Amino acid sequence: MASGKFITLEGVDGAGKSTHIPFIADTLRSFGMEILLTREPGGTPLGEKLRELLLREPMRPETETLLMFAARREHLEQVVWPALQRGVTVISDRFTDASFAYQHGGRGVPLAKLEQLEQWVQGDFQPDLTLLFDLPVAVSTQRLAKARDPDRFEQEGADFFDRIRNAYLARAAKFPQRFRVIDSGQGIPEIQAGLQTILMALQ
Repeated sequence: MASGKFITLEGVDGAGKSTHIPFIADTLRSFGMEILLTREPGGTPLGEKLRELLLREPMRPETETLLMFAARREHLEQVVWPALQRGVTVISDRFTDASFAYQHGGRGVPLAKLEQLEQWVQGDFQPDLTLLFDLPVAVSTQRLAKARDPDRFEQEGADFFDRIRNAYLARAAKFPQRFRVIDSGQGIPEIQAGLQTILMALQ
């Protein structure tokens, strides 16, 4: 059976990744790919309920981490893996790298715990391509201030997002074969030109 590509988008809140999802999807469709858009936490009925809890309800970092991975397992079983097996290319707004950034980098949950959960929930499965939209925290927080009412994560301070950004960049350095770091401080035309070049390699 044909196997589709799994593409994930990552970055701190306010980095602008969501802005470029339509462009990425349209570009891949122009290559003849069938596209499925999804997100984490979420992507399934249960995942969306867990998303609301995660974004709104106070909880311990360990609880937050476990709920993220619970939603992820449902997402993989119900959405991601079946689509890939049908030959569909899946674009997910966040995946496991976000847990290493937010729950380990931001919250301080031990790295070994994240690695155990990653192995338990997804085994050796990883994205084919991860686009990391990188932006200085001072700029991303300015963007967030102009956005909707902040959720539980977006209400955190600059130190929290500094740790997340550093964790993302460390993750990208550890897995350079699948990560592409996008400078989100550029204008939209420049960013999309760079994305076009990256995505053409998937043809």
